[in-house]
Amino acid sequence: MIDPDRVLVPTLGRPREDEALAYALETFPDAEITLLAVVTPLDAPLSEGGVLERSEDRSSQARSSAADLLESVAGPTATARVRVEAVEGRPGTIIPQYASDADVDHVVMYGHGSDTRGFVRRFLGRGIAATVVERTSRPVTVLE
Repeated sequence: MIDPDRVLVPTLGRPREDEALAYALETFPDAEITLLAVVTPLDAPLSEGGVLERSEDRSSQARSSAADLLESVAGPTATARVRVEAVEGRPGTIIPQYASDADVDHVVMYGHGSDTRGFVRRFLGRGIAATVVERTSRPVTVLE
């Protein structure tokens, strides 16, 4: 595998996403990394929180949480090659779209327990990681 120049690490504000960022920093030491804070629209099924807040407030909060995640994982030299972006949209759509538009070479994300079956799978749908893998032409590393 050729080392990528641009790596995308999406964050949805879920546990263990620090592992994806740490993996990207360690595995691709020369790559520029974008930590993408994805804010799910309030009208999306099962959106986080369910609190009616202004979109700007939610995006600002997501960007701040991603910056805190970066600070907790990376040292001062690593943070220089990581930029934090915030976008609003359905993760399964916005992550592949962002990967294509930003011309990233690789996506690294945490799978969030994508092994759902039966009623849970019908209720929640497919895992976001599986959807991203299916919808992007870029290589995707999914950490379980």
